[in-house]
Amino acid sequence: MSKLFIVPTPIGNLNDITLRALQVLKEVDYILAEDTRQTSKLLKHFEIEKKLVSYHQHNEHKSIDRIIEDLKQDKTIAVVSDAGTPGISDPGFLIVRACIQNEIAVECLPGATAFVPALVNSGFPCDKFVFEGFLPHKKGRQTRLNLLKEETRTIVFYESTHRLLKTLTQFAEFFGEDRLVSVSRELTKMHEENIRGTVNEVIDYYKVNVIKGEIVIIVQGVEK
Repeated sequence: MSKLFIVPTPIGNLNDITLRALQVLKEVDYILAEDTRQTSKLLKHFEIEKKLVSYHQHNEHKSIDRIIEDLKQDKTIAVVSDAGTPGISDPGFLIVRACIQNEIAVECLPGATAFVPALVNSGFPCDKFVFEGFLPHKKGRQTRLNLLKEETRTIVFYESTHRLLKTLTQFAEFFGEDRLVSVSRELTKMHEENIRGTVNEVIDYYKVNVIKGEIVIIVQGVEK
């Protein structure tokens, strides 16, 4: 019976993959991979041989019809991103929506997502939070920050290494220099780091320390 599986992969430590994820990757007809080279390393580590098909933000729109046709032919397909859960700031949403529209079964496995450990590690309230992911690079960026500056819930952002200081500087401008933040990088890896403090304190830290790896920024909401 045809089915699309959304399969989370480790964000760093390969031991974080689930037994169920491994079973699905072994049993599906093929795997849609954001970066086939990255996924090949994962499969090789776990001695899994499976056909990989490239599926990323630059080709996902034009790939959907072909994937849906395969699923209608009773294929089983897994979707993986480079790390974490597909669909969370990674390709995945479009194919899930297309499957639902075509009445094709979709099953999302539980597993690694970078913002969860970063959120819990921050020490900020996590009973209610807002996931923003990546801010717009240019158009709409300041508008988004203006909307968020009065947000009372904890706010979660993803950021690249080369934009971290720029983003923190804008947080100081829009949210205030004394707003508390927590920056997590290299989560689950040997050099995992969680830096907490005011926006200005964290800026000062990263002005003199190496910025490397995937980054999650947690911002404390405005106190009521």
